[in-house]
Amino acid sequence: MKSSTKLLLDAASVALLALFLWWAQGHLDGYKVQVLNLVAVNAILAISLNLIYGFTGMFSLAHAGFMAIGAYVTAILILPAAQKEMMYILEPMLWPFSVMHAPFFVAVVAGGLAAAFVGLLMALPCLRLGGDYLGIATLGFGEIIRVVFTNMTPVTNGALGLKGIPAYANLGWNYFWCVLTIYVIAKLLSSNFGNTLRAVRDDEVAAKAMGINTFRAKTISFVVGAFFAGVGGSLMGSLITTIDPKMFNFQLTFNILMFVVVGGLGSITGSLVGTLVITVLLEWLRFVEDTIKIGSWEIAGMPGMRMLIFSLLLLFIILYRREGIIGGYEFSWESAARFAKRITRKGARANG
Repeated sequence: MKSSTKLLLDAASVALLALFLWWAQGHLDGYKVQVLNLVAVNAILAISLNLIYGFTGMFSLAHAGFMAIGAYVTAILILPAAQKEMMYILEPMLWPFSVMHAPFFVAVVAGGLAAAFVGLLMALPCLRLGGDYLGIATLGFGEIIRVVFTNMTPVTNGALGLKGIPAYANLGWNYFWCVLTIYVIAKLLSSNFGNTLRAVRDDEVAAKAMGINTFRAKTISFVVGAFFAGVGGSLMGSLITTIDPKMFNFQLTFNILMFVVVGGLGSITGSLVGTLVITVLLEWLRFVEDTIKIGSWEIAGMPGMRMLIFSLLLLFIILYRREGIIGGYEFSWESAARFAKRITRKGARANG
């Protein structure tokens, strides 16, 4: 397929997405719009973790820490000075943080860059480890970030967190960053550097023997993943308008890891499908915790039943589809064209 045709199809897809978001903003209720927002933010987080874990083979558990950095940096930059003064009741906010202000786009980029910088500092000692040891080290760093934010009261407002963050993260901004994340990481993986990352994942010793600087490749992957995790945290903070250190615990990293594993390691398409399925399923299953009426019968809702059913479904996927829903498959216009041709041929044979 010609590159010009691919570009036209990509542009048409983005235009259709923009048209759908415009329709959704005006016709769907606030709850459904919020679910769509969560899908976009979770997709950014899942794709960024898949770059680190699925494509490079580094078992990282620091995503919640990177999200915390992005969320706090962006919140501090978009909160008005007067609101900061009212909110910081334990200790006054330090200068120059008390007077800092930036547009939302600049604040999100700053949050991503701050997370990337911390990711670089974390990569220097941690990426010399491997396997479970790397997971334990990154988990420790993630917890250190959370504890530091809890105790940096003059900057982060401590355990009280930040309230009333301006809700700039709407459908437009969230899906803009989601599409940008997909584009950047897809371009990165389709380049020679992407092949280098896969070589490091498949056999690091062999990659070193071929002359690949594996530490440099892993560091770049880790920093890029940290940047987009910071962006996801920035959007999440503005979306829910309230953040505190307790939000960014290990459970949050586990949720993102679940999106990646259920969708399929080493597949951007899998991350998108896993995010969509789990986010929508978790919201849709809320009905089982409410009272259900079937004719004259009434079944009382059971708190926690939603997570029980979801856990059983998750176990079913892990047991019978270990490679994830999508596996290693990656969507492309060429594969879509081949699939359409097969369907057309089958239809022609059936009619013939």
